[in-house]
Amino acid sequence: MMKQHGVDYWLLGPLAGLVVFGLMAVYSATNGSGDTTLFYRQLTWALVGVVAMMFVYFNDVRVIKDGSYIFYILGMLMLVAVLIFGRKIAGQTSWVRIGLFSFQPSEIAKMATILALARFLSDDETDIHSLPHLLTALAIPIFPAVLIMLQPDMGTTLTALSFIAPMIIMAGFDIYILMILVVPLLLLLTGFFSVWFVVGLSVLLLAAMMVQKQGFKPHQLAVVGSGLAAGLFVHRFAGEILKPHQMKRIQTFLDPMSDPQGAGYNALQAKIAISSGGLFGKGFLEGTQTQLRFIPAQWTDFIFCVIAEEFGFIGSALLIMLFAALTLRLIWAIFSIKNRFVELTLAGFVSLLLIHVIINIGMTLGLIPVIGVPLPFISYGGSSLVGNMIMVGLALNFFHNKRNLGY
Repeated sequence: MMKQHGVDYWLLGPLAGLVVFGLMAVYSATNGSGDTTLFYRQLTWALVGVVAMMFVYFNDVRVIKDGSYIFYILGMLMLVAVLIFGRKIAGQTSWVRIGLFSFQPSEIAKMATILALARFLSDDETDIHSLPHLLTALAIPIFPAVLIMLQPDMGTTLTALSFIAPMIIMAGFDIYILMILVVPLLLLLTGFFSVWFVVGLSVLLLAAMMVQKQGFKPHQLAVVGSGLAAGLFVHRFAGEILKPHQMKRIQTFLDPMSDPQGAGYNALQAKIAISSGGLFGKGFLEGTQTQLRFIPAQWTDFIFCVIAEEFGFIGSALLIMLFAALTLRLIWAIFSIKNRFVELTLAGFVSLLLIHVIINIGMTLGLIPVIGVPLPFISYGGSSLVGNMIMVGLALNFFHNKRNLGY
């Protein structure tokens, strides 16, 4: 007889709190204009997310695992389709129009990629000591990341790569080999910021490789040296590689006052809104920065400012505690459910969730450049909301069938 657990309310509770928090924030962020259309759309997406969660929750885990590659292929086809038929918004071709709603395939593609990578890494045929298998594991998430970069959507591209290392390391692949492959790419990307940042990171990475290998090896210098050279090259020609608005974002991150009325405007207004909230906030629908709409993207990328201004430090802390409770429960599930596919899937979701929260809140506080990453369950956007709710639905399914998954 199949033994099952009940609903995991330790997981469902924080989720419900975050969704309610998000609906309140979206309503407040759009209230100043007198148009609550976005709020009702978000409410509709939340209801769609509940239905999707229920569908995933009552589905057989084996069906989900067996269909992982099919979901992945469908996700890649959607990403290709959006490049051909997609709707261009804010310079990015990332959306497909469906009636009154715009749908972002990349959000669903990330979920499908996590499932496909978990399936590959958990298969008995996958050899964790094989370099070809490691390269295959890297190719599964890199391919959709390239398609997303072509949209171009740098923020979503970065989040689409965030779960690679945690999942591959958890699968048992050699960390040192992974470092050899990743270090040059990492140094290349840091070249967009500062020469000293590239040099400093090169020293740290070389030291980390020496510690991992318990001593200096000549090839370590070659790996770090090639990455350093690539980073310096990128820094020299960054103005020709990046688009003007992307260069502006990096420059204003380093010095927001360099363009206070232009590219640095959002970052400065975000800090004003957050600091003005104080301990208890100005009250729901009472935030001046929010209601007067000083922050253009306050219902999407900068929605944390709405919560910080109107609910203050207490409200912001409560929001972070809800994210922490959800994350810790997912981590607990990773170590309590003895099934490789489940462990790897949940590890991917935790990584994706954390990188979204860290980048979004970090950029509103001025700690990270503004790159356009939504706050999960909070920011306006049906694709992100439904995709994240489906992932929680999967986690609820895993917990519900915990005893049947262990082996």
